[in-house]
Formats: sequence, C-alpha cells, structure tokens
Amino acid sequence: MVSHEEQSTGDLGRPPKSSASTAIVGATTIEVTMDLPVNPPVKPMLAKAVKGLPEPDGKYGDIMFEPKWDGFRCVVFRDGDEVELGSRNERPLTRYFPEILDPIRAMLPPRCVIDGELIVATDNKLDFEALQQRIHPAETRVNMLAEKTPAAFIGFDLLAIGDEDLREIPFSQRRQRLEEAMAGVEAPVHLTPTTTDRETAARWFEVFEGAGLDGLIAKPVDDPYVENKRTQLKVKHIRSADAVVAGFRWHKDGNGVGSLLLGLYRDSEDDPENGEPVLSHVGVAASFTARRRAELVDELQPLTDGALEAHPWRAWAEHDAQRVAEGRMPGAPNRWSAKKDHSWVPLRIEQVVEVKYGSTLNGRFREVTKVLRWRPDKAPAQCTFEQLDEPEPVGLDVVLDPES
Repeated sequence: MVSHEEQSTGDLGRPPKSSASTAIVGATTIEVTMDLPVNPPVKPMLAKAVKGLPEPDGKYGDIMFEPKWDGFRCVVFRDGDEVELGSRNERPLTRYFPEILDPIRAMLPPRCVIDGELIVATDNKLDFEALQQRIHPAETRVNMLAEKTPAAFIGFDLLAIGDEDLREIPFSQRRQRLEEAMAGVEAPVHLTPTTTDRETAARWFEVFEGAGLDGLIAKPVDDPYVENKRTQLKVKHIRSADAVVAGFRWHKDGNGVGSLLLGLYRDSEDDPENGEPVLSHVGVAASFTARRRAELVDELQPLTDGALEAHPWRAWAEHDAQRVAEGRMPGAPNRWSAKKDHSWVPLRIEQVVEVKYGSTLNGRFREVTKVLRWRPDKAPAQCTFEQLDEPEPVGLDVVLDPES
C-alpha cells in the first residue's frame, strides 16, 4: 500500500491557507477552510442514457468503459487532514461515513479532488438498501452503522491534485493521473476498472449485473470534466414485465395520477391468514404526460369502489405495514424526501400493465418503471416473480479486479 499520511501535515513549501469561507447548500451552511484548486461544493459530471454500447470512433469518438456503480455519488476533497465528502445534490456526506475518512487520509494524495462513489457490500454484493440506511440524523446510529455496514469508496475521475486543476484536460489524461494518484490503494478505497475494448465491455455488461451493478458508463476519452452536464453515456439493461396495478398516488401538483403502484405474486409464498398468494409491492410506474395523468383518473375511478375491503395491502392503508411487510409500505417516507406526499389510493386487483424496467434489487424494481401497454388479456394472478430475468450471481471482487 502506498501511504500519503506522512505528507498530510508537512506541506511547508506551499503558501498559507486562505481564510475560511462559507458555502450555502440548500438549508445547510458549510464552512469551507480548504485551499484546493477545486473547492467544495462541486456538481458532479452526469451521464445520459443510450441504447447499446457505443461504437469506437463513432459519434462520440474513442470511448473508455467502466462499471456503473449502484451507490451514492461522492466527490472527495482532501486538503491535508481535512476531508470533505460531497454528494450529487451538494449535500455533504461527511458526517454519515466517518469510517472512510482515515483510509482516505492514509491512501489518497494530501491535496486532491476525486470523483467517485460510496458503496456498501454485503456477502460480496452491492447492498443499496444498507447504504440508504446510513443516512441518519442520530450520531449514535451513524457510528453503529459505520461499524456494522462500513462503506467503501470507488474512485473514477480526478478533478485536481496538488495545485493543479485538471478539469480542462481530456479524460484519458485525467484517468492516467488518477491511476498514479491511487496506485497501491487497498480496501476500503478502490480504483474502478476500465477498458477500451468493446468486447470486454460487453462481457462486463452481462456479468457485473450479478454483483448488483446496473450497467456501464461510457466516457469519451477526449472530453473535459464538465460539472452538472450529461456529456458521458450510461448503458443500462432494458427488460419488460407484467405487473398488477394495485393502487396509485396523486401527482405532486394535485392534478391527475402521478404514479401507479405495482405488485407481483410469489407462487411459493402464501398469506398465513387466508392461504392466498402474497402480492408484494415491487415499485411504481410513472412519467405520464399531463393529459395522460388526467385520463387515468377517469379510467381508474371505477376500480376504487370497494377496493379496500379485500385489498391485499389493506393493512398498509391502516398503518400496519411494519408487521405485514417488514417496512415495505407503498406510502412509507424516506429521509431524502421527507416532505413528499406518499399517500396512496387502493384499487381493486383487476388490471395488469406491461412495464419497462432495467433490473431488480432485493425483490423490487431498481428504478421507476414506464408503462408499455395495458394488458386486458392478462389475469393478475399470472403476474409472478418467476417472469423476471435475474442475472447469474457473481462476487463484487470479480468487478473490482476483473482481470484476476
């Protein structure tokens, strides 16, 4: 392991640090005492979705491929012993991941800004649900989770090092400098693997999903680092499934249907109270136009009559979700959107939709799905988990070191 620790407090040759400044991030005021070429906050570079792996020397020029990590985007700022963990929405993550700070001080250069991802792994596989639990207001719980489900940092771009701002140079050069900066790092700090070979990338695309990843990032090698712009590319799996429409939520503006609540049956799991197959909440379908949201209100209204009487999620509507579904209530709030209205309207279990999705995570669609078509020819009981295309399991160690 290459250690930078002895350099962290010995920068006697550089000018004295500038006085502290403040940055307003949402409702949070952050005191910034760093004197880096790139200071926090930074809005990370983004990626736009494309269909299929882009061809080399095509529209985007030469391409470098790397895994698309399923974690929290994190920009690491290190200035000596000071470490700040920035996020995609600029909310600082530093207080939630205290266990990663000392490894960063020990293994990363004393003055650097590195874009990457925070992940949590369980049983050698990415565990996004465990990662989400790490965002908690109570310091005692933060410290407990830091020990119970420690995070790792995956570095994939270098914005600054020493007194150099590298954002204007091509990604190929930034990647080379990043490899030098992260040479010899070891867990829990990692350098993401990359390849310029399209066949290797195609194999990674299929294999890495088994470790909990959800695709690849394709980066034009000649591009500079552009904050908050979708100039990189992401390639994700596209699949479809038939799902039960069990309810809906109103749109955030109060006009029309905002999202449909989706369910799938487990053939091997029956409700102990009535012996019927269990309908599990697996996600939502959304992204309707304003016109379609209004139409759905009229179409779904007849299904609300008497819906709650025999609804399999009746206990959720009666605020008994924890006992019945281990906390997976369709209307449960989360810490990132505490003010969002999560109330829902039950529907009689009669309608089926075919939805487009990318992948699943712990029995749920990983992201919001899109309706492809309604399936009046399909019975709700036919909508089971068995139809889902599940990847072959593979260990996270294979992703971190694919050539071994």
